[in-house]
Amino acid sequence: MARTIRLLIAEDETMTRSMLSRLLSLEDDIDVVGEAANGNEALALARSRKPDVVLTDIGMPQMDGIALTAELRRELPHIGVVILTIYNDDERVFNAIKAGAKGYVLKDSPPEETMSAIRSVSRGEAVIHPSLVLRVLSEFGRLSEQKRTDLSVFRQLTEREIEILTEIGHGRRNRDIAETLFISEKTVKNHISSIFAKLEINSRAEAALLAARQGLV
Repeated sequence: MARTIRLLIAEDETMTRSMLSRLLSLEDDIDVVGEAANGNEALALARSRKPDVVLTDIGMPQMDGIALTAELRRELPHIGVVILTIYNDDERVFNAIKAGAKGYVLKDSPPEETMSAIRSVSRGEAVIHPSLVLRVLSEFGRLSEQKRTDLSVFRQLTEREIEILTEIGHGRRNRDIAETLFISEKTVKNHISSIFAKLEINSRAEAALLAARQGLV
């Protein structure tokens, strides 16, 4: 006998949420254990109802599907997440992938595709709608190339400058960096000026972004 999949649905559109719940509840191997209108409700229900899979809209009020996915991955990593998205929503799909979602289906897909994705993710598999595959691969190829370009620039930095860049990536102020590395604030400022010049950037925000892209934070 197939294992029953405990499913939580997070969707802010009432009619869509009710329709999904009714359809999916008809399946013998799917038990809808909760419905939520936003990410905050979904997270609370996930904590109490312990679903196997969360089916969530990518865009919701209060906490969207991407933020919900990240929280579930951090707090309840055993729960698989299937994202409901629309065709032209590449950027948010990429962010959802990075947040840890395992399944991606289009909102206008046949119900059978959504059911199949739920079942696959419950088994620990990853599923992505065919219309999204090439665009996702293209984007990750672009990001990989960008990372290689960043890395070639990073080779100009000294070990101390990388340490300071890492601290900037964590949002620390010059005074905190100085105390952590046992150097003066003036020395920190000098190193930051050097970092900005070598990386050809003008702000701490840009520096933090580069640090994140290279996995320093």
